[in-house]
Parts: sequence; structure tokens; C-alpha cells
Amino acid sequence: MFASTAYRQASRAAFSCSRRQLSAAASNAASSNGKNMLTVAACVSAVGATYVAYGVSEKDKAQAAFGFVSSSTAQKQVDDEKEKFAKYWPRCIMILFGPPGSGKGTQGPKIEELLGIAQLSTGDMLRAAVSAGTEVGKKAQAVMKAGGLVSDEIVVGIIRDRIREPDCKYGFILDGFPRTLVQAKALDAMLAEEGAVVSRVIELEVPDSVLEERICGRWIHKKSGRSYHVKYAPPKSMQKDASGAAVPDSMKDDETGEPLMQRADDTAGALVKRLQGYHSETVPILQHYKPTGVVEKVNANQQMAGVWKEVLRALAGGKIE
Repeated sequence: MFASTAYRQASRAAFSCSRRQLSAAASNAASSNGKNMLTVAACVSAVGATYVAYGVSEKDKAQAAFGFVSSSTAQKQVDDEKEKFAKYWPRCIMILFGPPGSGKGTQGPKIEELLGIAQLSTGDMLRAAVSAGTEVGKKAQAVMKAGGLVSDEIVVGIIRDRIREPDCKYGFILDGFPRTLVQAKALDAMLAEEGAVVSRVIELEVPDSVLEERICGRWIHKKSGRSYHVKYAPPKSMQKDASGAAVPDSMKDDETGEPLMQRADDTAGALVKRLQGYHSETVPILQHYKPTGVVEKVNANQQMAGVWKEVLRALAGGKIE
């Protein structure tokens, strides 16, 4: 129906198109009566990055674009290719590092959405395991009830159970683990048993002096988790005293009007200890993974757009200029 050149053009362009563009692209191509080959190529490419990424043929993409193949048939082809991808290609296993206030809470979800893989927090996994009453969760609950600290062995066991769930099939992001070199080695051993390895380590770098301003100005709405900052994102209700400092009683949540709070460790004194612990524990972990070529550093002390650009470069292994 179309020249092979058009198919190749469509294939090359497919990664920049979304499947939502399909109907509009098809209509435009139909109205041009096939005279504009670039429009035709764009229409074929609108089947989207999913088809190209998982190997569906150019002919099938063209047919699906114009309705010659049922959506269920096309979806089955995609699912079959995705299954092969999950089985024969290595999983994307990422560790996200950064000191308090570096922006992990902002960049993590963006990476999660971009790659379509789950971001895993050790705290969330621990609570979920306890709530579900899993074998490892019961061990953790017993330790916590006795007032003890959950061992690395238990935490690694919880991670092992969690990454076997469907949403971790293609990979996952670890946030908050490992915190020590011992934990990193335990993680490596567990992943080796699963036939996997850590494929990317990203560290968000921010000077300690900048972090103090970021951390000490944070206010949180406890119920929703909404975060504010006296300088960067103040609540509408915020008032200042004669010295220019925020008046605590004026700090209210924009949506509910309820009082905001500051974390007990979001103080200058507590931050010093937290940063000392972070640096002393994180450097050995980065050195541990550096020989494998998976460590990438991101300058997180800049505008959000600049940080994200560097994150994308880091995800690509430094291949994006």
C-alpha cells in the first residue's frame, strides 16, 4: 500500500509520537488523498513508541493505524513482544541517592512515570509486608514490637518479595536502600539469585549550605503530605514578623486551612547530623558501584528544568548532550 521508504520514515519517527495522535493523524492523511507522503509517514508512526519498542512489524503498524487490524490483535502482538522483552532483556534496576532536600521526592516520580517502572520505598514496603502478614512481614513486626531495629536480612527479604510483583517485571527504582555498604552487598547477592544486577545509580548533588535553607524552610500538611516552603512555595496564609521570619501560627494548608507542621529533624542542628551520616554512608556505596560503570551524578542545585535535563542524561548513561 505504501512504499517501504514511508515505512522506514514512520519507524524512525515513531518514538516521538503517542498513540493518542492516531485518529487525528489518520484523518489528516486521508484528507490529503495520499499526496503528502510525510503526512502518511506521520500517521503510520502514530501507532506509537510501544509498537516500535517491542518489535511489531512496519506493515502491522500501518495496518493498525488505518484500522485493517483489530485493536485486540495489535494489543496481543504488543503484549507478546513485551513478554519477550521481560524474559530476555535485563531489568532496569535503579538506585536513587540524594541527601535530605536534594529533590528525590520530585525526581523519583518523574523517572517512574517516564520509564513505567515502580519506585520502591523501604518504609512503604515494610508497612505493606506487615499489613499483608507475609512471612517476612511477621518477622519484621515481631522485631518492631520488641523495640528492635529491623535487620538487613529482613529488609532484603521484603525487597525480594516486592520485586516479584507484576509492576516490577521490567524494573524498579530503590529509594532509601541501600544505606550502607553492607546493605549494598546484601542487595547485590539477592539480585544475583534473581539473575539481575543494579543497572543505574543516580546521585543528586546539592551543597550542604543550600540544603540547610531548603530543609529548614519546609512545612508539611501531615494528612495529605503536601509540602510547602517559606521561600520557594509558601502557603497563601503565611505572614512574616518584623525580622522577616514566617509566623508559625499563620502556616496553614491552602486546601484545608489546617495547620502545617515541621518535621522534628528539619532543623539546622539535626540536619548537620543527617548530612554527616549521609556522606559517610553513601560515598562507600558509590565507590562500590563505580567500577561497574553505572554511577551517574546530577547537579540538583539548579532550576528544575536543568535538573531534569541532567537526570535524562544520567538515565541514558551520559549519552545525551
